[in-house]
Amino acid sequence: MTYREALNRALEEEMSRDNSILLMGEDIGSYGGIFKVTKGLYDKFGGERVIDTPISETGFVGAAVGAAMTGLRPIVEIMWVDFTLVATDQIVNQAAKIAYMSGGETTVPLVIRTQGGGGRGNGAQHSQSLETIYSHIPGIKVVMPSTPYDAKGLLKEAIQVDGPVMFIEHKMLYNTKGIVPEEEYVIPLGKADVKEEGHDVTIAAISSTVPLAMEASKKLKEEGIHAEVIDLRTLVPLDVDSVIQSLSKTNRLVIAHEAHLSFGWGAELVSRIQERAFDQLDAPIQRVGAEDTPIPYNLDLEKEMLPQVKDIIDSVKKTLYQTI
Repeated sequence: MTYREALNRALEEEMSRDNSILLMGEDIGSYGGIFKVTKGLYDKFGGERVIDTPISETGFVGAAVGAAMTGLRPIVEIMWVDFTLVATDQIVNQAAKIAYMSGGETTVPLVIRTQGGGGRGNGAQHSQSLETIYSHIPGIKVVMPSTPYDAKGLLKEAIQVDGPVMFIEHKMLYNTKGIVPEEEYVIPLGKADVKEEGHDVTIAAISSTVPLAMEASKKLKEEGIHAEVIDLRTLVPLDVDSVIQSLSKTNRLVIAHEAHLSFGWGAELVSRIQERAFDQLDAPIQRVGAEDTPIPYNLDLEKEMLPQVKDIIDSVKKTLYQTI
């Protein structure tokens, strides 16, 4: 099934299992959401559990925080990650901190589904990758699936945990297809997945950069270079152990993300590897990310500033032919 269908299936299954789960967001009802992830759920569960909201992220995220504190399990859709900034206080100062400030007496089982990244020519205010912002805030888990299988399993797990989760879907992945089992399964947060095994270099990626890394690995294999591709799946918690385990074979690391290169989460991973596994590195770690400029509306310019397969290949070759 497609990435979109896998998410829809996860929502339907969890809502059928637990009557305390409700959906909130703009155009998620009879319209089925801007990306059609909630298609059919309004007809099945009704307007009391699939709630179309006004265009006010501040209002409906705040309402969801209150609902979560009082026994419900809301799932909020914010149609662009850029718009989460409108509700920053509700997310950062309320949802992320209430469990801590109440001494664990109150939890906030809230999932915020949102869509990040570029590739569609949607311009500078609708194409950002803001995952690093939320990864910096203690109390929020950050999930970024790359495949339909992972999307379903990670969303079900995110719904079941008792804390706020920022669940970021990439808008260019919705039509991608993959095998999704019919039987029940969840994927634990904080467990990376080796998407391709190799022994020459490790490529750590997440979300939309995973398929780029896989394509780069395929092209590199034609040149006799075998890259191991690790999909981190979640940034919080961050599975550094799996990256270090891979480095024990490859001794070289390339990190790829669509977020801007400066102060991106790749720098955090570099620091943790430096602190824990410096002796395993035979060459400097290379990072691939978006250029430090607002994302252009023009598709050709957008493609030029966002990371591409060629950028990953170039970084792999750079780290292969360098030594510390």
